[in-house]
Amino acid sequence: MKQIGVAIIGTGWCGGIRAETCAAHPLVKSLHLAEIRPERLAEMAKKTGASTSVADYKQFLQNKEIEAVYISATPEDTHYPMARDFLAAGKHVFLEKPIALELAEADELIALAKKNVRKFTIGYSQRFNPKFAYVRKSIRDGSIGTPVSALVSRHITRSLGKKISGRIKLSPAAMESTHDLDFLLWCLEPAKPVRVYSQVNYGAMRAAGAQHVPDSQWITVTMDSGLSFVVGGGWSLPPGYPNFSTTWIEMVGTEGAVMVDDSHRDVVLNTMKGGMQLPMSTMPGEAVEHTYAGPMAAETVHFLEAVCHDRPVMVTPEHARMVMELYIAADLSAEKNLPVDLPLKTAKGKSLEKAA
Repeated sequence: MKQIGVAIIGTGWCGGIRAETCAAHPLVKSLHLAEIRPERLAEMAKKTGASTSVADYKQFLQNKEIEAVYISATPEDTHYPMARDFLAAGKHVFLEKPIALELAEADELIALAKKNVRKFTIGYSQRFNPKFAYVRKSIRDGSIGTPVSALVSRHITRSLGKKISGRIKLSPAAMESTHDLDFLLWCLEPAKPVRVYSQVNYGAMRAAGAQHVPDSQWITVTMDSGLSFVVGGGWSLPPGYPNFSTTWIEMVGTEGAVMVDDSHRDVVLNTMKGGMQLPMSTMPGEAVEHTYAGPMAAETVHFLEAVCHDRPVMVTPEHARMVMELYIAADLSAEKNLPVDLPLKTAKGKSLEKAA
C-alpha cells in the first residue's frame, strides 16, 4: 500500500475537517499543517498528531515528503497564489472553491497542472451527498427521461452569511450557489450554459450594515440543449443550529421527475437550554462519534485515493472554471439587469468585472 505525506493549508472549519480525516486514514504517511493563528495551529497539531506545524505554508513547497496538498485557507484571494506555488513545486492540489478570482488565474492554474502532470481539483463537496448523486443517477439511467427543467433552492443562516461575505466581496452566486451550479452542470453534462439572467435581493444583510451584500440571488441559466434551470441561494436565515443549511431540488424530465428534500428536518433535538435544533444540518457535515455525517470527509478521502492510486479526480479544474464563468456572468447580469451570453468575452488576463 502506497502511503504519502499530506499537507493541510488553513485549519479552520473546513481545513480542520480535512486534517482530522487525513490524520485517521491509513494512506497518510505523515501530516503537515500550516495555519497563521498560533492557538488553532497548536490545537490541531495536538489533535491530529501532525509531523510538522508551521505558520508559513511556503516552508512546505520544497518538502519532498509532501505529495498532496489541501488548500483550505481564507480569504479566497489566497487560493490562486497558494495553488500556483504548490503546483509549480510539483504537488498534487485540492483547492477549496473558488478556483480563483479571475478566469485568467484559473487558466494559469489549469495549464500549470497539465504541464507538471499533477492532479488538481476543486472542493465541490455536494457531489458526495448521496441525495445529490441519486438525482444524477436518475438522469443517467433514464428513469426520468430527458431533463427538461431543474430548480435548486439553498438557504443558510445569516451568521454564516456574514462570516463569508465579510472576508471578501463575493456574491451568494460565487460562494453559496456555486455548489448548486456545479451540481446541475455535472448532472446535465455534456450540455453547456449559453445564457444567464440573475437578480439579487437586499434586506437583512444591508440592515445589519453590509450595504453591498444581498440577502439572496436567483439565477436562470439556459443550456445549449434547450433546457433551462433556476438556482437560488440566500444567506440571511434567522439564527439556528450552527451553520444550518436547507436545500430543495426539483429535476423534471420527459418521463418523470425526481425531487429531493435536503432540509435536515429528519433529526430534531429539542432541549430546555437550546430549544429546537436540527443537528447534522451543515453543508460540510460533522463528526458523530465513530462516523461522519456529511459529504466533506468522503470528498477528502476521494482526493487522497486519487493521488495514491492514480485515479481521476471527480471535479476537473476545467469544469470548475466553467462554474466560475457562470457565476461571474450571473453577477454581471444582476449588475446590468440584463441577460448575459456565454462564453464571456474579455481581454486576455483582464478582470471580467473590470472589463464589464
